[in-house]
Amino acid sequence: MNIHEHQAKALLKEYGVPVAGGVAIFSADEAEAAANSLPGPLYVVKSQIHAGGRGKGKFKELSADAKGGVRLAKSVADVVANAREMLGNTLVTKQTGPAGKQVNRLYIEDGADIARELYLSILVDRTVGRVAFVVSTEGGMDIEAVAEHSPEKIVTLAIDPDTGVTAADIDKLAAALKLEGDAKADSQQLFPALYKAFCDKDMSLLEVNPLIVMADGHLRVLDAKVSFDNNALFRHPDVVALRDTSEEDAKEIEASKFDLAYVALDGNIGCMVNGAGLAMATMDIIKLYGEEPANFLDVGGGASKEKVTAAFKIITADPNVKGILVNIFGGIMRCDIIAEGVVAAVKEVGLKVPLVVRLEGTNVKEGKAILRDSGLNVIPADDLDDAAQKIVKAIKGQ
Repeated sequence: MNIHEHQAKALLKEYGVPVAGGVAIFSADEAEAAANSLPGPLYVVKSQIHAGGRGKGKFKELSADAKGGVRLAKSVADVVANAREMLGNTLVTKQTGPAGKQVNRLYIEDGADIARELYLSILVDRTVGRVAFVVSTEGGMDIEAVAEHSPEKIVTLAIDPDTGVTAADIDKLAAALKLEGDAKADSQQLFPALYKAFCDKDMSLLEVNPLIVMADGHLRVLDAKVSFDNNALFRHPDVVALRDTSEEDAKEIEASKFDLAYVALDGNIGCMVNGAGLAMATMDIIKLYGEEPANFLDVGGGASKEKVTAAFKIITADPNVKGILVNIFGGIMRCDIIAEGVVAAVKEVGLKVPLVVRLEGTNVKEGKAILRDSGLNVIPADDLDDAAQKIVKAIKGQ
């Protein structure tokens, strides 16, 4: 689960992390009061969407030369003017895709006098099975670009869970970021505080880009991106309360109600598979034959008829889907349960696109019989390769 920048900063502030003062607003009428509550005279007006690259983004409804989704304002009147222009419009960034995201809230923040921009993130490093810091002196940039062109400028430091962030760890991170004076002193408190927030709240990612050294020599978190482990949300009702469903795909929200692992993609072949590995292989082979998957959908090993029905309905709700591939290897999951769910869903919502079904494993004969006797126009497949070729041909009318 993701949250907005202003929510992330409020959470981090509870751990003593240095952030600027700011106010979230939801209408342009709130902009003047928000700005007047801050010291000024420099303000930053930030679009709050769940996507990066906001500063370089473009609004669909505005002219090509209009400013992006993060803007400097030198007066209260400028804050108000920017708020009126940004709220309600669609911001397109490198992470939103061409559809963009509508800006429904802004964060009016006190400006900062920046001397240096740094990069810092905390994540789970699965290569060593520990939480790790990733830092770089190249703040404010796309970290993937830094990794590609200047990998030597990125330092990763795994933290021993038994000790937490030690004095030696702090020294290593401070050295990697070339911190001196007040900034180095601030890091003594900052790095442990960020690590504690990450662990306490079961985060999966905490990214600060940029972490700045201000003109007065002190550190400040200028931007913050936080994601949480969905499997741990039951422990954090305060975090769940921060969820903004308007930033999420409606199909993914529906899938979460049935505990389905679903991710919407940009392709045209809907996939229903059991098992993450098999789902990835199914998407790969669809691409191999020249088409694109419309989703990742893992119904899991013990799905019920109702769960399978819900999964099928979610796939068919996507207007981009031109064909559906059901690929099931029945171990714990029984093929007859899958077949019953597919038949129930088709009878409820109809079938307007080609459907290819490949079943193998537990109760495969019963499953195939259910589909065969249903009267549905189902294209059977013998194996995954056969299934992929058949669905690609079907959507092309071959």
